[in-house]
Amino acid sequence: MYTILFYIIIGILAFDYLLERTLSILNNSHRNNILPKILADIYDPEKYKKSQEYGRINSKFSLISSSFSFLLILLILFFDGFALVDNFARSVSSHPIAITLIFFGILLFASDILGIPFDIYSTFVIEEKFGFNKTTPKIFIFDKLKGWLLSIVIGGLMLGVITWLYLTFKDLFWLYAWITISGFSVFMAMFYSSLIVPLFNKQTPLEEGELRSAIENFSSKVDFNLHNIFVIDGSKRSSKANAYFSGLGPKKRIVLYDTLIKDLEINELVAVLAHEIGHYKKKHIVSSIFLSILQTGFTLYIFSLLVGNPNLSLALGVEQQSFHIGLIAFGILYSPLSTILGLAMNVFSRKNEYQADHFAAKHELGNELISGLKKLSINSLSNLTPHPLFVFFNYSHPSLFQRITAILNYKKQ
Repeated sequence: MYTILFYIIIGILAFDYLLERTLSILNNSHRNNILPKILADIYDPEKYKKSQEYGRINSKFSLISSSFSFLLILLILFFDGFALVDNFARSVSSHPIAITLIFFGILLFASDILGIPFDIYSTFVIEEKFGFNKTTPKIFIFDKLKGWLLSIVIGGLMLGVITWLYLTFKDLFWLYAWITISGFSVFMAMFYSSLIVPLFNKQTPLEEGELRSAIENFSSKVDFNLHNIFVIDGSKRSSKANAYFSGLGPKKRIVLYDTLIKDLEINELVAVLAHEIGHYKKKHIVSSIFLSILQTGFTLYIFSLLVGNPNLSLALGVEQQSFHIGLIAFGILYSPLSTILGLAMNVFSRKNEYQADHFAAKHELGNELISGLKKLSINSLSNLTPHPLFVFFNYSHPSLFQRITAILNYKKQ
């Protein structure tokens, strides 16, 4: 039985890799299409050529990095790499929680170390070539160190707690793990910007002036209580722009990248804000958290039914059944179902994005939102003609063409 499971695991990994590569090829074949009329004014010929080159280079880089990862996991599977790490962890400690932490610590640290050359090339070669990179070697190194520290503290704590729950409650561990993970997710949704973001970026309250007044006036107009407006120094890493809402209830805040403030006019910034407020008004934030919690519970329940099966460990070359090996095997075996659930979540997310755009258009900011989206696409060299299948599998937002078309159609109603 475990031999069959082994080849099923290989088949799933191969299918995922080939699907990813097929979608990438289809997307690349779509790049030279003539731009739709409503997008024709975004790029001048030189800028459009640059965006095409940026997309092709990133696609080639993705091919190399994903092929490396695929070959690496195949080598680990065929040469019993998981058994080697498991044996080492057991030589260090006999406590099951310690074994789990050491096992995953080695795998994740080794994976991250092997990925550093790819991160360096992406940041300091590709992004640098196209004028996006603002990250210094010092920032890059400290980001890595901080990321490792957070992984050890937060990731290690959560993994240790879940392992303890499994050892203590066995059949019902999934329920207690679900409650724990759900509580942690809600906590992070509320406090991420105030606890985690400051470790990497500086956030300062938006100063009094025309922009803040415009934002507060619109918020008051739509009966949305918003006083926490912050500017984040995104320009220390990249010239690309962004904005996001975080937090729930009284902890909610809007965070504007300094690059966004630089790139957009005040009315365009208000339109972007209106889109984000639309998410709150339509209850998208709460519904997304709720669906994520349901998906987590479903996944944990299925996992609880299979984790005790010794064939999962044997399929990865480990003779002794254990929680951490079962988790690795389950993660791979579950990936087809995870992909299907992810596609459903993407459909749900794209529907929400349309509704948030309509909220902005409803308050007479449709033209400003379109203008802002176009500028953001120009400044990030976005692919304006992604293949529909690539969008379906990978986009949590509709394409720019789809969003603009939907906004224009809404305005005609």
